[in-house]
Amino acid sequence: MKSLLLKRLNQLSLALLYCGAAIVLVQAFWISYGVGVRYLLDSPDGMVTEATALLLVPVAFLGVSYALLNDAYPKVGLVRDKLPPSIQYWVDKLNMSVMLMVGGFFFAASTKAMLKSIDSGAASEILLWPRFYFWIPVVISLLAFCLTALYLLVAGREVPVSQRTATDKPNEQ
Repeated sequence: MKSLLLKRLNQLSLALLYCGAAIVLVQAFWISYGVGVRYLLDSPDGMVTEATALLLVPVAFLGVSYALLNDAYPKVGLVRDKLPPSIQYWVDKLNMSVMLMVGGFFFAASTKAMLKSIDSGAASEILLWPRFYFWIPVVISLLAFCLTALYLLVAGREVPVSQRTATDKPNEQ
């Protein structure tokens, strides 16, 4: 059960990561087009600036659960690494609790923003795209982040083989 849940969280985080990468590629081509049209044809396209600005928020959150699963957030472990392993365990749990609370706050705020934009029918000024389109990937990403943080808080991380002590290794016969 535990490994199945971890596998599904990993698949979800990878799917979100690939969506973010696709958006970045679209933005890169669209910005290149916008620069070419502006400077070569002397005809600026206002849609390019607004669309790429609106897509920045979803892109910023699409990789957060992947980074959490792969332990890719920057850490300062100067003090933590000097502590005994039993205290390190509780420091890691406290750190994951804080990450879950911050992720939960952003999840609640983005969900509220999405629901308000659905209710108001607000659209972007130039593109006339409904604003909730941009909140949906943010809400999904932050939900995945919160689920991942909750899983890691409850189940913990597997200790990499390179960091296991001699007593942790299975008998090799």
